[in-house]
Amino acid sequence: MNHAITARHVAGLACTMLTLAVAATPATATAATSKVGDVQRALDVLARTSGVVGTIGEVYVDGRRVGKGSAGSRLLDGKGGRIPADSRYRIGSQTKRLTATVVLQLVKEGKLGLEDKLSDLLPEVVSQDAVERADEITVRQLIRHTSGIPNWFTPKLVDIYDFTTYYPPIELVKKSRSQPRTGEPGEKYFYSNTNYMLLGMIIEKVTGRSLAAEFARRLFVPLGMSRTYLPVKPPEGIKGPHGHGYSTDAEGKVHDMDRLNASFGHGAGGVISTARDISAFSRAFHQGKLLPPALQKLITDPPENTPAPTPMCGGDPQLQVTAGGAAGFTAVTVSSTDGRIQFAMSTTTSNQDPAATGRAINQAAEAVLCPGK
Repeated sequence: MNHAITARHVAGLACTMLTLAVAATPATATAATSKVGDVQRALDVLARTSGVVGTIGEVYVDGRRVGKGSAGSRLLDGKGGRIPADSRYRIGSQTKRLTATVVLQLVKEGKLGLEDKLSDLLPEVVSQDAVERADEITVRQLIRHTSGIPNWFTPKLVDIYDFTTYYPPIELVKKSRSQPRTGEPGEKYFYSNTNYMLLGMIIEKVTGRSLAAEFARRLFVPLGMSRTYLPVKPPEGIKGPHGHGYSTDAEGKVHDMDRLNASFGHGAGGVISTARDISAFSRAFHQGKLLPPALQKLITDPPENTPAPTPMCGGDPQLQVTAGGAAGFTAVTVSSTDGRIQFAMSTTTSNQDPAATGRAINQAAEAVLCPGK
């Protein structure tokens, strides 16, 4: 959500933490009218990219799976066999779209206002000096990444190889306080996971339920996302067979990022899902079943003062890209703006060349959604 990218901008996601998810500019045709390419063939090509450990994907048209594939391996160096195509995986910052959807449902219900101030909704961020100028920052600004609040996820502030320490959301928010603000409230766009940590906390305060419970009540259960959940405390991780991603630290030690600290995710990027389930969410979202159009535009409209994105597939199909990634994985869902077609994929990596991996993911998506282009 909120950072205007297209498939070509996915490059580099695998080396960032919970950072991307958003929209390509709509064009003219409907993707669901296009012929769907061979998923397995596209993933076989992707898996040959240096740094890719394994990859899975499924494509849906009108809610029916019409293709699936798995390539590479479950573990590093070709070990562990192939990843089952229907495995769970981390969706990373695609979680932000879920968080924003729930927040805007609360707005629609009159339980929350877009211009409500952060200090009123979460007095603890003031009493604990966690956010500067909280009395000026609005819900709208948090959703749109225009709050000016710095990002807590930087190498200076957190250790991605800390797999065991539980950090409550407020503690991660506090970490951002040591960094300079990125602008005046409402002035300009700057991507920050802190915004969505705070939105998750707001959901919990307004509803009186955990974010995981509210996701389940409003999205997972109604949409039949039976294998999707939000872990929040280590050592919670991915249930069932799944792919493992890897990262090499400054000393050259390789870490299995399967143990990624669950408390780093929350409303910014913690959801674990499947291709089927995240496609169900994307389908309902684009078909207008979750939000009225005016509120949905707060999620899908490109951020203020950012370059216009370049559509996929030569600008022909109406396609939106949502993506998320961290050290060891990149997850992408491409959907037609009418909600009829989705291609969801997860790629586990060993961070050899994130830019090359991103380009290969783009090529795989285009091979499936616009073959022959």
